[in-house]
Amino acid sequence: MSRSRVKGLAGLGARFLLVGGISTLIEIGVFNVIYLMLGWDVLAAKVVASLVALVNAYFGNREWTFRDRGRHHRTLETALFIVVNAACTGLGAALVIAGVWLAERLLHTAPGPLLVNIVNLGSIVLVVLVRFLLYHFVVFRGVRAAPAAAPSPAALR
Repeated sequence: MSRSRVKGLAGLGARFLLVGGISTLIEIGVFNVIYLMLGWDVLAAKVVASLVALVNAYFGNREWTFRDRGRHHRTLETALFIVVNAACTGLGAALVIAGVWLAERLLHTAPGPLLVNIVNLGSIVLVVLVRFLLYHFVVFRGVRAAPAAAPSPAALR
């Protein structure tokens, strides 16, 4: 892989991580406002906060991280984004369940909070990588518009 390709991919990855970090902060903020200040149920607050953060992630990645990409039709792109995020959420949950199950088998007891959080952190790292690859190669990988053809010299006369 060429140096310029690696540099471009690193920049793309940095923008992706920044959008994700901002989305995470938005989710935490919205959750706390809804749960603590408005008194909503924990589950309802989590779902609404996640949806608000997801909207931010979609537009942040579409308009900034992957801004120079071709576009799918907006409906297809949105559907792909939702499917990818649902699959990544399921993958993260499956990794945590599998990691806790494996720890229980190896330790012959339920893992403590520290080990569960280590497993969760590992799942987050893997899911972020999978999500980036799916955004890069599937969601924001529409057909590029054909470059405008330069007028022929005969047409300019």
